[in-house]
Amino acid sequence: MINTLHIENIGIIEDLSIDLDEGFNVLTGETGAGKTLIIDSIQILAGGRFSKEMIRTGEPSSFVELSLYLPNQGFEDDTVIISRETNLSGKNICKINGRMATVAELRDFMKDVIDIHGQHDNQSILEKEKHVGYLDKFAGESLLKLKKEYTELYNKRAELEQELKNNYGDEKEKQRKVDLLKYQINEIESSNLKIGEEEELNSKRQIMLNSELITENIKSADYSINEVSLENVSTAMRSLEKIASLDEKYSNVLEQVRTTYYELEEVGRDLASLNEDNSFDEEERNRVEERLDLIFSLKRKYGNSIEEILEYLEKIKKELYEIENLEEYTNKLKQEIKSIEKDMLELSNKMHEIRAKVAQELDEKITLELADLEMKNARFNVNIERVEDFNKTGLDDVEFLIATNLGDVFKPLIKIASGGEMSRIMLGIKKVLADVDNVPVLVFDEIDTGISGMAANKVAEKLKAISKKHQVLCITHLASIAAKGDNNYYISKEVQNGKTITKVEKLDYDKKVAEIARIASGEVTEISLKHARSLMDKE
Repeated sequence: MINTLHIENIGIIEDLSIDLDEGFNVLTGETGAGKTLIIDSIQILAGGRFSKEMIRTGEPSSFVELSLYLPNQGFEDDTVIISRETNLSGKNICKINGRMATVAELRDFMKDVIDIHGQHDNQSILEKEKHVGYLDKFAGESLLKLKKEYTELYNKRAELEQELKNNYGDEKEKQRKVDLLKYQINEIESSNLKIGEEEELNSKRQIMLNSELITENIKSADYSINEVSLENVSTAMRSLEKIASLDEKYSNVLEQVRTTYYELEEVGRDLASLNEDNSFDEEERNRVEERLDLIFSLKRKYGNSIEEILEYLEKIKKELYEIENLEEYTNKLKQEIKSIEKDMLELSNKMHEIRAKVAQELDEKITLELADLEMKNARFNVNIERVEDFNKTGLDDVEFLIATNLGDVFKPLIKIASGGEMSRIMLGIKKVLADVDNVPVLVFDEIDTGISGMAANKVAEKLKAISKKHQVLCITHLASIAAKGDNNYYISKEVQNGKTITKVEKLDYDKKVAEIARIASGEVTEISLKHARSLMDKE
């Protein structure tokens, strides 16, 4: 649910915060006070489109923020903070719990949190392609699981069909491609590259480039050890041998000196060996340089390292095989597509059976809801027709039909002209789907358009019923709807320092009665107050 909505610099709203509660939250107020801007702000946070014209005049940017309570979703304290800042250049800064997000990521996250129905959103229910989604949502988990499996197969089939279209052009183009791939394969394979080879060659080259320096210093070290140090240590040993028998401490020192002598002898032999290893002829030098030049040339063409070149080799060998065995490969793809389509058909049939069954239940429930919304002669019908070609949802073409009067034939919803009827049809559908809809917050912007009297009372009851399982936020101009609010807010505007600003006030009982009286009769009198209290007391 929404805990707090904070808005800065949207239209005439300068700085506004609204703390909302569970149940049915109703917003009323004078025309042009900014009620719809509040819904627009929620829409912005839901990833909706934003126009820089919405930014308050004279301000460089706007900011909207939402604190949500979403238990059991893995968030700390079950609280999520959503924000979106937009400046005049059109740049967006979106955040989900402090983490930067794109508008698309924001939209994807919020679609499972808030469902918004604006003044013009009744049009969405007229879109035939969305009807199957409503039906599937009503069908529940059993169908949605099959639908997920089907969608994965549908996407895989699309990938394979696209691959099937890649036939490498005409025969001449195909041969050109084959020749190029064969040349590249031969060039890489003939080089006989080995992983780690380049590093080894570079190390050897470094030694070659510094061979004179290395030889000079090894000779110096060799002379210092073999000609100088060993002679000096030998002299020391001979001196100590003369006194070693006199005391144990002299013999111990003698052993240490002998050990040092033997170690120096070993180092001297190693130095001689190093000098031998440092001998390179011109032919070997040229071989290392040529090999490194070859590796550099191959890297420039096929990858940034020997590992990448060898990966590229495997890739083009596979591509050559596919081209040279195109017919075999094509048949393999066709067989794979055929196998997938067999599974898709099985899933489509299962989905059709479920849809056909739940469609009758949905027909009955929505028809009953419409009757309760003062459309007593209306009949709702979910029409399902089988199609020949697979679509994104199977082999079903789903469309909602309605007959609003006795004797009428079923027609598409788009044939319904009355805005009031469309509002009630949409509300009837939402009421039926509320029990299976996991979206916690439902927002309605002036759903009462075009209705009054008994129908308005019924709409109020439906909204109240929906609020038992969802947090509902509703803007209304009807007293009967406002009277059902668990929490009522009054939106007003005033001029401060030459600028119009929007204010919001949560109404206590007495102020709520006065506001309902104002909505009902246009003025607050004893009679209108009595009528307001009767509406509030009415179950």
